[in-house]
Amino acid sequence: MDLVVLRELLQPVIGSLGSGNTHATLGEACERLGLPTPPEEGTKHERVSASFAALPDSDLPLVARRVLADVAMEARARNAIQDVLWAAESPLVLPTRTRREIARVLDLADVVRSPDRFMALLSRLWVLDDDSFVTLFNPDAGLRGRISRHVIRNPGDWSTEELFDNLGVFEASDRRFALFLEGLACAEVVLDEPTQRAIAGAVNPHLRDVGAELRETGIAGGYPVFSVVSTRSQGNRRPKNLIFASPTKPDIRFRDAIDNEIEIVGDADAVLVYDRPIGADGIRWCDLQAWWKEKHGFQGDDEAKRTLYGRLRRSLPENSPPQILLFDLYHDIFRASVHELPALLPEVWLHWDPKTAKARGKEALLRFRMDFLLLLPRGQRVVLEVDGSQHYSSDGRPDPTAYAANMRADRDLKLSGYEVFRFGAADLQDHPQTRTMVQRFFEDLFRAFGVTDLRTA
Repeated sequence: MDLVVLRELLQPVIGSLGSGNTHATLGEACERLGLPTPPEEGTKHERVSASFAALPDSDLPLVARRVLADVAMEARARNAIQDVLWAAESPLVLPTRTRREIARVLDLADVVRSPDRFMALLSRLWVLDDDSFVTLFNPDAGLRGRISRHVIRNPGDWSTEELFDNLGVFEASDRRFALFLEGLACAEVVLDEPTQRAIAGAVNPHLRDVGAELRETGIAGGYPVFSVVSTRSQGNRRPKNLIFASPTKPDIRFRDAIDNEIEIVGDADAVLVYDRPIGADGIRWCDLQAWWKEKHGFQGDDEAKRTLYGRLRRSLPENSPPQILLFDLYHDIFRASVHELPALLPEVWLHWDPKTAKARGKEALLRFRMDFLLLLPRGQRVVLEVDGSQHYSSDGRPDPTAYAANMRADRDLKLSGYEVFRFGAADLQDHPQTRTMVQRFFEDLFRAFGVTDLRTA
């Protein structure tokens, strides 16, 4: 990420805080964006400038994301800041040729059924207005006016390719183009499920040629949600069963094998089964808490939050203090924003076999359960493993066989579309350096996977 450019782009936006606040409210406004507390002396502009100058480069991405969420600015400045942030996310590569091929197969009539919704999508992603003298007296001379005239009022004047050309779609960042495709197939723009699916069906042959797909990843308001995902692995599938928070093998049977409905037999309270649709945002703590609250009929959010946290923590193995510490640190470090962050799901069952590993023999699956799973936006899956000595030794002596088995299991997970990150038990000891390391890891992880709003305690 180019932090020098990011600071230059943020400078005028941050400077505008002075005009929108009094001296009394300026400190709170700065702190809300993650800026240092401004000095008491000086003009508002001087105080804001001093605060921004004191901001470490490492905190610039966090402040930028909060600025984008909370501060009104011109679309050109917004897009420039977004593109710097997105450049660090290693997005899919969507070449110009692919974009032109998609433009030639997309029918504008499908996506402009609701002109207001269509224009709202364009306004969120593209620069439609400028401050030139000409457009001040003749709004139709600007891009917004030309789109209104040639696309909405006179359908057929412009082809989809001409619209894309005028918007700057062919030169835009890969992430912006992916979001544009997702928006064109979104129910907020196209209130018709068959048309949503027709749009996805039209663009996917061209996306698949470059290792991508506009795939259904969830449901919102009864309509499918489509996300641009990679097809280079088996990842980004839509989860069907999430069985977690159980350190012992659950007793499972199929209630309806055709519909893939499972039932926990016996001690059902010893295992949790998340049975709600998982949308494009993955599973956030707020999703898990809402499910838990409804499941148990709690009246207040505080009770639901407290009891859910306690239930998840009790599922962690007592003989693994490092695993417990990682769980506690995640929620303590990010407690200011954890409500909207991915839920750290403990003891998640990946494989389940009615036979024991001994009975299954050489065909036994290598890993039954994951220490932690994060279901991130756009179908991304991240596994966190905490390795005790049993992962690489036996009876206190190095065990190459145990180590090799873990590496094979990791390879299988990665080929199935999971990203695997390992912590050594020695990494997770109760001292200040551990907290710093864990915070930096999650900040870097979420930045790489496009998760925003990382407010730390």
